[in-house]
Amino acid sequence: MSAILTARLLLRAPTADDAASLFEIYGDPQTNLYNPNGPYPSLEFARQRLDSWMDDWQRDGFGQWALALRDAPSTVIGFGGLAFTDYGGEMRLNLGYRFAPSAWGKGLASEMGHAARDLAFRNLKAAAIYARVRPANLPSIRVLDRLGFNYLELLSDIPGRPPSLVYTLKQEACNAKPA
Repeated sequence: MSAILTARLLLRAPTADDAASLFEIYGDPQTNLYNPNGPYPSLEFARQRLDSWMDDWQRDGFGQWALALRDAPSTVIGFGGLAFTDYGGEMRLNLGYRFAPSAWGKGLASEMGHAARDLAFRNLKAAAIYARVRPANLPSIRVLDRLGFNYLELLSDIPGRPPSLVYTLKQEACNAKPA
C-alpha cells in the first residue's frame, strides 16, 4: 500500500529510520499520561516495537503509519493506524495512535482516524473497527466519539488496573451515514 494523503497529513508505512522518532514520542512521559505501562524505556525497545510494526505491514499489507504533516514530510509527528490486537483472546482490528504533544489539539487524530476508517471499510472490507482507551483519557474518547465509535464493553487487559473501555465502529453504521 502506498502512502495516503489527507488534507494535512502524510500517512506512510514506518521504516527502520523512524526508530528515533518512535522513541521520542513513545518515550515521552507526557504522551503516556494514560498509559499504565509508562513510556518506552529505551531506543532499543522502540526499535523492537518498530520491527514488529514493519512485520505487520509485511504480513497484512497495513499497520501503524508514521504520521507527518504534508508540508513537513520528513518530520514524524506521530504514529497511528490499524493493526490486529488481542482483546482478551480475540484478535480484533484495532485503531490506535499517539502524537507528539506539539500536534495535540489540532484535529489530527480525527483526521488520521477518518483515513483509517476508510481503509478498514473500503479497502479491507472489515465488518468493524475497535479501540481500547483508558477511562481517564477524555481527549481520546472525544476523538472516538467524533469518528462515530460507540462504547461496547469493559476489558480487563492490564492486571491490577481498572479495565479499559472498548469502543467499536461497525461498517453498517458508517454505510448508513452520509460521508
